[in-house]
Amino acid sequence: MISKEDLQVNEQIRAREVRLIDVDGEQLGIVSLRDALRIAAEKNLDLVNVAPTAKPPVCRIMDYGKYKYEQSKRDKEARRNQKIVSLKEVRLTPNIEDHDFQTKLRAVVRFLEQGDKVKATVRFRGREITHTRIGQGILERMAKEVENLCVVERPPKLEGRNMIMILAPKQSNH
Repeated sequence: MISKEDLQVNEQIRAREVRLIDVDGEQLGIVSLRDALRIAAEKNLDLVNVAPTAKPPVCRIMDYGKYKYEQSKRDKEARRNQKIVSLKEVRLTPNIEDHDFQTKLRAVVRFLEQGDKVKATVRFRGREITHTRIGQGILERMAKEVENLCVVERPPKLEGRNMIMILAPKQSNH
């Protein structure tokens, strides 16, 4: 829509002629800026340039203070309704025992159910780096275990001494 910085009001408008739109959305045609300002002043309202790039610019007669107030209310409502997705990390090792794997898996399930993304990392220490296929197998096993809850956003990939996979929760339709 219109960004707050772009709006020119009343005397800030520099065009010679403008396409004028009345309060109720009715087009009044192309008029001189002076006439448009006079019409707005007669109605005790503001002349707001809503499309400065148009030829000629489009101006609307409105209560600018009320418009700004309603716009800020809409912005606040939009911010309140958005879901912040955070990235949680679960660290594993190539020689993880099954019980520890199950514990980490429960954490991953909990994070996904809360709507968070999960970064599963297998850290290779020392000579373990020669066995990257074991780490990849662990990450693929984890993805297989939670495939009904998530989608693999980024498949297992080696970055330095860490193999990283990112899981994103499946979008629920509600």
